[in-house]
Amino acid sequence: MNPYHIIEKYYTKGSELYQTLVIHSENVARKAKEIAQNNSHLEIDLTFLNEAALLHDIGIFLTHAPSIHCHGENPYIAHGYLGRQLLEQEGYPEHAKVCERHTGCGLSVQTIQDQELPIPHRDMLPVSMEEQLICFADKFFSKSNQLDKEKSIEKIRKSMAKHGNEQVMQFDAWCKLFNI
Repeated sequence: MNPYHIIEKYYTKGSELYQTLVIHSENVARKAKEIAQNNSHLEIDLTFLNEAALLHDIGIFLTHAPSIHCHGENPYIAHGYLGRQLLEQEGYPEHAKVCERHTGCGLSVQTIQDQELPIPHRDMLPVSMEEQLICFADKFFSKSNQLDKEKSIEKIRKSMAKHGNEQVMQFDAWCKLFNI
């Protein structure tokens, strides 16, 4: 599987949106692989990790986020489950799960209902080690500014705190799990 072939089915190569997606996704993939290689005892599937990290945000073009060149009709928070639908149609159900489960530190059905989020009411929590690692690595890079600048742990924690203590606790647990 070549993730770039899938990306280029939905994104115009060289466009601002393509560049935003690819630079962000390559940074997430690099960070995830680096962490996996430093934690070989976790037995991470590096091929899957790389592919899924490159595709985790495939659904952003379907959302309305002009600051990152997205001019779709859906709210940005929907990009995960929309990406899942795309990758399931492409025949990659395991990669699709990563798309849906990477938002925040994952979203429980309770959180989705309590916050009245405009996404399906089902658990969207990362399960596999690869899903968790991509979700974690994603927190280190923005799509809206300074694409190549890695965020500090403290900056990530501060940002996560806006979404509840549960998110910070999960991030901290991953820091410990991945020896960060």
